[in-house]
Amino acid sequence: MASTTDPMEQLRQKCLARGAHGIKGIARIFRNMDDDGSRNLNYDEFQKGLNDFGVSLEDESVTKALFDKFDKDKNGQICFDEFLEQLRPPMSQARKDIIFKAFSKADKTGDGKITVEDLRGVYDVSQHAKVKSGEWTKDQAFAEFLKTFDSPNNPDGEITKEEFLNYYSGLSASIDSDEYFEQMINTAWTL
Repeated sequence: MASTTDPMEQLRQKCLARGAHGIKGIARIFRNMDDDGSRNLNYDEFQKGLNDFGVSLEDESVTKALFDKFDKDKNGQICFDEFLEQLRPPMSQARKDIIFKAFSKADKTGDGKITVEDLRGVYDVSQHAKVKSGEWTKDQAFAEFLKTFDSPNNPDGEITKEEFLNYYSGLSASIDSDEYFEQMINTAWTL
């Protein structure tokens, strides 16, 4: 892992080193930092979390500047979505384009979210082991599939474009080649 002096990149590397490649891994790190269980990080929790992760910053002003970078709505708290947005590794435009193409294919109704209804005919659950055994209905299998993408702080059974991007951003972090990433998305969503 390359050494960096950028505080955001230091934290990102520490999270990746701890296995937080996807949204669930980053959610676990967020929960570990959220000492009071409020689903938000105040400045003290953030500062303590950085220390716990071994992210050494020059001084208090650098820590405060990093906190402010996370706190997009400037309410003095970092919510999970703000945390995730800043931590997810940047993606090339080619990767974003293929992700949005897959989202558009899955969003059959064109309403900007993917639901169980949208997935019918796009995603085949009939061969899922629990559907085959009769343990789950097809709708239950679709709902479980949607949970993979859903934000852990807003599990509503609907996947927004942002949640879809967040999921694939985590996956993208572990794949070096744009060509391989595009091939994987093309295959998974038969684009």
